[in-house]
Amino acid sequence: MDLANKLKDKKFILRIFAAVATLLLPLLLGGGEYTLLLVCIIEVYIIAVSGLDIVFGYCGQISLGHAAFYAIGAYGTAILHNTLGWPILLTMIVSASVSALIGALLAYPASKLVFHFLSLSTIAFGEIVYQFLIHSPNKITGDFNGLSSGRFAIFGYAFKSNAVWYYFGLFCVVVFLTAKYFLVHSKTGRAFTAIRENTHAANGMGINVRKYKVMAFATSAFYTAFAGAMFMHLAGYIHPDTFTQRQSVLFLTMLLFGGSGTLVGPILGVIAVEVLIEALRSFQDYQVFIYGILMLIVIVALPGGLFGGFRDLAIYGKHKMLKKKSGTPA
Repeated sequence: MDLANKLKDKKFILRIFAAVATLLLPLLLGGGEYTLLLVCIIEVYIIAVSGLDIVFGYCGQISLGHAAFYAIGAYGTAILHNTLGWPILLTMIVSASVSALIGALLAYPASKLVFHFLSLSTIAFGEIVYQFLIHSPNKITGDFNGLSSGRFAIFGYAFKSNAVWYYFGLFCVVVFLTAKYFLVHSKTGRAFTAIRENTHAANGMGINVRKYKVMAFATSAFYTAFAGAMFMHLAGYIHPDTFTQRQSVLFLTMLLFGGSGTLVGPILGVIAVEVLIEALRSFQDYQVFIYGILMLIVIVALPGGLFGGFRDLAIYGKHKMLKKKSGTPA
């Protein structure tokens, strides 16, 4: 399907419109600065979790170390801007590209690993990056003191309010979700799905499994690192504790809760989990415990996540209506 036909795809248009409309609600309802800040964080997480979905939901490769790519994007843009004085938008793209390269280098030897061996290798990678953040050469990362960066600006226009950041984040979400849609509906996306369903069968069909696994990891790393760069300039300050194993678990929880292998699932998962975290802010010491409960709920009651549950309800309702119209007993 070419670009023109894809743009005529009603489902694609509706999904993008639904995503934009959902993120526009706080502004339409007159949300304050705190509400807009929360939505900006949600926008950052949507991009990061959508990146994780490419490698996990579509390619079937589990990763528990995506906080490392998130950190590379965040620290990379700050270091490049602070030391070289490069424009912030350029540093965000460069740091995300470097993260994609590192993701490809990690995936090349790890592409032969499966299941828990692959997850352990990504955990190890995340721990290596974390140790680098707290014990860096010449303290370029600030070690335990963290790192700060200047005010975000594009072409000389400074982002002085959360409302301006909100629009920038919304634009980035639309761009990344659109790119993801075209990717997963392309030849490359079909190869990802074939690998997820059966690696041996995909290899037998002539698909270069290692090549596409590396591509999935690199693309996923770019998404997550760009989100990390956005978070750096949104917060203005980062600390190594933001990029621990807990952050990787949070990404995976959001993805599973919303529904993997879909365009809308990561959006639903991020919004639901982030709102729940805000509601339970006083219980922050028990966040990992809460994530575990959410995962159990998804595994037992909603194996397809929130999106899968809504889809099943819609199919059931449609089936009931058809039976009613045909006069067949339900």
